[in-house]
Formats: sequence, structure tokens, C-alpha cells
Amino acid sequence: MNIGRLSQLTGVSTETIRYYEKERLIPPPERSANNYRVYSQQHIERLIFIKNCRSFDMTHEEIHQILNEVNQPNSDCSAINHIIKDHLAHLDERIQELLHLKEKLTNIEKRCRSAHTADNCSIIKDIASLGDVPNRNTHLG
Repeated sequence: MNIGRLSQLTGVSTETIRYYEKERLIPPPERSANNYRVYSQQHIERLIFIKNCRSFDMTHEEIHQILNEVNQPNSDCSAINHIIKDHLAHLDERIQELLHLKEKLTNIEKRCRSAHTADNCSIIKDIASLGDVPNRNTHLG
């Protein structure tokens, strides 16, 4: 199947599929006589696996680690379980960060003055005066 069909079947954009191929998250596809990529059922299964991992907010590095373990002969689940436990700890940290951000933003919203113009908005001023807010992308895996 071609990349467009693979994209339709998995819900993963063609650009993302090419990126995953470049990052070696999916195996390289076969090539047809005219040098087009030809994807297989294996690619569908791998893309769905990656998509599901990403829905758990797993990093590409974590996905690589899991896939490396799967490719080890006679490997058991202990290393994969360790990766998942580490990720769960990350999720717990992230939940606490999000709760803290929610509290900050709720307080800002409550302080909003009822009559104002956009150029004198207390919300804008309060957000601008905050220190660094934790960045969602700080987890490196």
C-alpha cells in the first residue's frame, strides 16, 4: 500500500509517517520498481502502537526503548515494565504541574476586573508578570 492509504488506515499524517521512518521508529518500507514506498501490515501495526504510545504522552525516546526491548532475543517484560513505571512517575509529576498551573490561572481569572478594555486587561497583565511557567515539553524521557 502507498503512504496515503497507510495514513488513512492509521490516522497518522503522511508527514509524520515519513518522520517516524527517518527516526527509525518504523522499519523502512520496501520500494516498488518506480521507487515508491510500499508499506505493509507490519507498518500499520507499528504506527498504531506508536500512536497509542503518544496518546499516553510517551516520548519518542521511550518508544525507541520499548521497541529495542521487543527486538532483543529472549527479552522479558521487566525492562519494558521499568520504562512504563518511569513514565507513570512522569505523568504523576505532570499532573501536579497541571494542577498548579490550573490554580494559578484560576486565581488570575478571579482577579479580573469586570469593566476594562483589552489593552488594560488584568488577565494579560497578570500572565505577563508571572515568572517561568513549566513547559509541557521539558520531559526528555
